[in-house]
Amino acid sequence: MGNDSMDNTVRTGTELLWSVLGGDPALVDRVEYGGPAGLLAARLPVMELARASVAVCSLAAVERAGLPGPVRVDDGAVATAFVSERQLRVDGRSPVSFAPLSRFWRAADGWVRTHANYPHHEAALLTALDVRDGSVEAVGAAIEARGAVEVETAVYAAGGLAVALRTPARWAEHPQGREVAARPLLTRERLDDAPPRRRGGPLRVLDLTRVIAGPVATRTLALLGADVLRIDPPGRPELPDQHADTDVGKRTSALDLDRPSDRRTFQELLDSADVLVTGYRPGALDRFGLERPGLVTARLSAWGEYGPWAGRRGFDSLVQVATGIAVTEGSAERPGTLPAQALDHGTGYLLAAAVLRSLTEQDRDGGTRLVRLALAGTGHWLTHALPRYEPGRYVTDTEGPLGRLRHALSPVAYEGGPAGWSRPPGVQGADAPAWATA
Repeated sequence: MGNDSMDNTVRTGTELLWSVLGGDPALVDRVEYGGPAGLLAARLPVMELARASVAVCSLAAVERAGLPGPVRVDDGAVATAFVSERQLRVDGRSPVSFAPLSRFWRAADGWVRTHANYPHHEAALLTALDVRDGSVEAVGAAIEARGAVEVETAVYAAGGLAVALRTPARWAEHPQGREVAARPLLTRERLDDAPPRRRGGPLRVLDLTRVIAGPVATRTLALLGADVLRIDPPGRPELPDQHADTDVGKRTSALDLDRPSDRRTFQELLDSADVLVTGYRPGALDRFGLERPGLVTARLSAWGEYGPWAGRRGFDSLVQVATGIAVTEGSAERPGTLPAQALDHGTGYLLAAAVLRSLTEQDRDGGTRLVRLALAGTGHWLTHALPRYEPGRYVTDTEGPLGRLRHALSPVAYEGGPAGWSRPPGVQGADAPAWATA
């Protein structure tokens, strides 16, 4: 299943991620790549992110299980999984991906993207805009009368979600953009010397995550044999299609952690869990006392646990807009999107890999473990760490009889081979009809 013709950036991406995870570099040789080419086409190296995140997740599973491999990464399977929410059918019905008010809007000085899939976020959006008629036309008129950052600020203050479109340069200058750039893609910490909490039987994973990255991570852990129990608040269940797509392999339950009886039940579950995965905004769950000695905790956020946006909610679509990805995939005049919610899915597989690697190291060395990732960090890694196709790297300038030519380098290359042609093109028909002299 190996494919020697596949771009070396595939291996480079896997090596980079596996190094971030602290894995043995020699294990990367167990990964084989194949499948159809040209999937998840984008200006950014989305397919490389997808391959690499799935590869290291599989590699972490093989390492933990003590299996020899190989790990096989098929581009078709990877690309399909990265749009799993679009592949879903419920009794033949297609899923609802975005609500009518979750979209790009023209503001007075640019663009804004909102996320209003959940009823409480839609209500907050309408409150912030002082719009009683929740139609697309009314919301559009309210946003068009304001500046993009003004809308962003007002909607977040009301508890909703809206992000102004920024170019990559503007994001790099933004305080949150600088914080993200200064941090690693993920962090894995050993907090103490406590022994592991596992007592035999399947791995127990308590899942406190929502759309899409966290549920993808726990869905993957369930695939690998973990007993995954997802907990949601009773009044705010997961969207039905999201549940159908990302809760496969799990059990789900509802607990109101503000009720004493439900809080006791939750604490008992946490006492007997091996892994806790959270996906709520930083600090939102702190009052529930989630720390346990010997536990592996994985915390996922949109913007990171640092900087002025640390406490903000966020989703993949909004991170693309804030960080300049939407401009890169389109333009400042007409923003675009990635071909998949790749920040969500890529972070999900990377999160599962980090949990598996932490468990492997914990089995050897003990210790309470903490893993932290952010969608914005994955976005920064996609835009800065992975090689991108830049035509300028593969052209050269040559002086000759026709003037200064810029032309493509030859793709024929090997050790000891020519670096280029021995002569530039001359004036047509000007050479003598004879062979070159020795």
